[in-house]
Amino acid sequence: MSPTPSKPEVLLTNKFLSFLIWQSIPSSFIFFLSFTLLPITPFWSFPLFLLFNFLFSFSLSFISSPSSHPIFNPLNFKLSLTFLLFVAAAAVSASVAVVSLFGFNDLGKVGFRGFLAGAIYGFHYVFKRRWVLEFPIIQRPPFYNFKMGIPLAAKRAFKLSTVAFIFSAILLEIIPHPFKCSIATKKFVAEQIVFFVASFAIFFSWELTHNLHTVLHTKRSIFAPPKGSAAAETNPSEHLLSALEESNPTSLLRYHAYLDLCMVSENNVDTWRRAAFFEETGETYKRVIAVCLRPLEQLASRLGEDLGNSTDKPTNLSNQLASPTDVKHVEELYNFQLYAWCSRIVASLTACSRKEDKFGAAQLSGSNAAVVSTLISCLLAVENFMGKKTNLQSPNQLLGSAGIKWATANSGRLDIAAASVKRKNGPVNSKAYAIADVLKTSIYQIVSAFHDEMLSGTKSSLLEKDWITSEKPLFGTREMLIQKLRLFLDFRAT
Repeated sequence: MSPTPSKPEVLLTNKFLSFLIWQSIPSSFIFFLSFTLLPITPFWSFPLFLLFNFLFSFSLSFISSPSSHPIFNPLNFKLSLTFLLFVAAAAVSASVAVVSLFGFNDLGKVGFRGFLAGAIYGFHYVFKRRWVLEFPIIQRPPFYNFKMGIPLAAKRAFKLSTVAFIFSAILLEIIPHPFKCSIATKKFVAEQIVFFVASFAIFFSWELTHNLHTVLHTKRSIFAPPKGSAAAETNPSEHLLSALEESNPTSLLRYHAYLDLCMVSENNVDTWRRAAFFEETGETYKRVIAVCLRPLEQLASRLGEDLGNSTDKPTNLSNQLASPTDVKHVEELYNFQLYAWCSRIVASLTACSRKEDKFGAAQLSGSNAAVVSTLISCLLAVENFMGKKTNLQSPNQLLGSAGIKWATANSGRLDIAAASVKRKNGPVNSKAYAIADVLKTSIYQIVSAFHDEMLSGTKSSLLEKDWITSEKPLFGTREMLIQKLRLFLDFRAT
């Protein structure tokens, strides 16, 4: 992995050009493999096949995104049109590719059926959200990742080609068109076999293209100058901060920057880069923490807007436990990998600051309190979304074995419990649970690192002063955040 160029934007251009070059290799291999099985006309079939596979690859790169968003959004006509153009490109590409692989004379009928099959594939690709780039948890060499994805690509291509074969055959009979003809047994059977093999070859090529696109565009990039250079000695974090602060919030460039920052924060490979965060002025550390807390703050505030902050005013049970499909910003929960990175980054840096922060930048800048407050507020908002409502308890009601007070979820009401069970089958409920688990793990990581200090702060009534901000939380109240922190401190938050 080489360092990022002087301009981070060049990173995306290089990845895009590399993908367009490499995608022609598996497509060429599949074509020549099909050449031995199908009666292909050799003079014009190969360049035509590659050209329209290139069209599919280009359109695939055009719609891919690391962040999830509504497929058809009335407020964003340009975005909706982009998905429709992708489906059209898939339909046209499949139509011409089938014709290039098909050896029979009835090209109009074959092209029309290929158009239907390509449209089916395009709609499946869009509505299954396969255009969302998912970064692997473990970064492996690109060739290894591509090789491991080949069996799955073949399996998915077979399933999709089978479905497209059946539906296109049915639609070909239902939809009025000038290509209908009487069925001659031998010719009809031969055409069906050839069309299925051709459609499988095309879809297998597309699946490998999708696999290659994902591998190349989710490969980690290092946002740092070469170690030992002048830039590495003076300001090694500038490339990273530039990508995090100046790029579009939903751009692939920013996601790569978050991934790189997460790797630096959690691992001991680039300790010199992490040490640069804790420089004497504390400005770099504040900028890093601020850019990581921003997505979590937006999640908490938007969920609070949709579900109602029950601590500010009474919330109707129907609003509090509304179905995820009725919530305005459920799309926010699909950006799980961004929230996971941000949560893990701030937790790792906060925990590392206990031993690595020689100048006390994390504590003196108020970043520790901001991190804990934001993580707990976000956790309360996500739990409220899942139907788990935490209520304040009076100090005399609940006392822990160590003299620590905690509040438990109000599980006594059967209507809340029943509504919560119904929501478990919601379309985004699994994402909410995943986000909540990452937030809890992050908070426990901080609590484990500073457990002795927090216990001492509890006894001297300094816990909330050191770890909870005095400002109004994004979700819940300051008292709820303090109680929740004491739950974590007693290792009873579940």
